[in-house]
Amino acid sequence: MTAQALITRRMLLKDMGKAGLAVVLLGTAACTPEETGGSSTAAIPGTSSTSPPVATTEDAMSTTTAAAAATSTTANGGQVWQRVNLDFVSAYIVYRGGEAAIVDTGVSGSETAIEAGLGEIGLTWSDVGHVIATHKHPDHAGSLEAVIATTGVPWYAGAADIPAINVSTEGTALSNGATVFGMETIETPGHTAGHICLLDTEAGVLIAGDALNGSGGGVAGPNARFSEDLVLANLSVQDLASFEYEVALFGHGEPVLTGASVAVADLAASLG
Repeated sequence: MTAQALITRRMLLKDMGKAGLAVVLLGTAACTPEETGGSSTAAIPGTSSTSPPVATTEDAMSTTTAAAAATSTTANGGQVWQRVNLDFVSAYIVYRGGEAAIVDTGVSGSETAIEAGLGEIGLTWSDVGHVIATHKHPDHAGSLEAVIATTGVPWYAGAADIPAINVSTEGTALSNGATVFGMETIETPGHTAGHICLLDTEAGVLIAGDALNGSGGGVAGPNARFSEDLVLANLSVQDLASFEYEVALFGHGEPVLTGASVAVADLAASLG
């Protein structure tokens, strides 16, 4: 798909205030041992290998700082955020109306923390209807088998990554525009061939996996060291810049709670 074709998929949010989505964030802001070494640093003129490219907004920085200091916060029309420490990666529970979907499952053994996260919002495994992996890496799909075995629900991932995810049940491939639990799939290859992001257009929330990273209160590009195709990964950043959302959630790094798509657009512009 050409960059021009990607950009034509821009989605304009009609009414952010009507959002009924809530998200529980599981994890810390630290990067995994796999993810250290900077994010797309070599692709940005004028940056060093120790300073990943970051696009920030004043609002995003102040809001993120407030979120990091609290165990929960409310933003963007009633979205609720709670953190559970997985040491170096984040998973997410997306919930509404007493039902939930889990996006990414952390490393092997993270199912106990995910169960605790469900309990914090008054839900149990029986309320989970979908499990989605943004990509195949073991810090994102490591507990997928355990979660599927416990819930018995369908799981989803990008087509190119499914064969590399070691789960005993067959996964469903998600392509551009496919929806799960009200979230639209955006194919974002590069970090892995089958990497996907999820966008809730009603709530204005982007779950970015490792297509983006949080850094210094803003948005950093994909990790150059661990991306399979950095050129393609940077094109995927430009694709993500063609959508609109207030909040961006990352596999690694602090979430950006306001003005996220503006920060991503600034990052994409710096990638050329």
